[in-house]
Amino acid sequence: MRKTAIIIISALSLSLAACEEGRRGEQGGTLAGAAAGAVIGSEVGGTFATVVGAIAGGYLGGRLGKTLDNKDRNTMQTTTQSALETAPTGQTQSWRNPDTGNHGSVTPQEAYRNAEGQPCREYQETVTAGGETQTGYRTACRQSDGTWVIVSK
Repeated sequence: MRKTAIIIISALSLSLAACEEGRRGEQGGTLAGAAAGAVIGSEVGGTFATVVGAIAGGYLGGRLGKTLDNKDRNTMQTTTQSALETAPTGQTQSWRNPDTGNHGSVTPQEAYRNAEGQPCREYQETVTAGGETQTGYRTACRQSDGTWVIVSK
C-alpha cells in the first residue's frame, strides 16, 4: 500500500509541476520536497502519514526552490562537487551568495562502491534561503567523467 501511495503522490507532484511553466527552481524544490516528505511519512506511519509528508515536503521544497537564484544553485553545485570529490568524511564545506544572503553547507560521509563499482557518498546538505533552513540527506555517485550525480534524495 505504501509503494502505491508513493507512486500516486509522485505522479500527482509531477503533474502539478508540469502546470507551472517558468518556475524551474520552485518545481524542482517541490518535487524533491514531496518525494522526501513521502519517504519520511511512509517510514513514520501508513498512507495518511505518507500523504501528509509529501504535501508538507512539497510545500517547503517549493518555497525554498523559489528563493534560490541561478548563482545560488551554481555555487551550491560547485561546493557539492568539491566536497564529494575532496573533503574528508564529516568535514563540512560551506557556500554563500553575498548578493542574496542565501547560504548552505555540504557534509560528505565515507565513500563506498555501489554494485556497479562506482564510488558513492552519502551527504547532508543544508540550505538557508529567504530565512528558511532545510536539511536533506542525499547519495551521489561519481561518473566516469569525474562529476558526481545525485542518485537518491
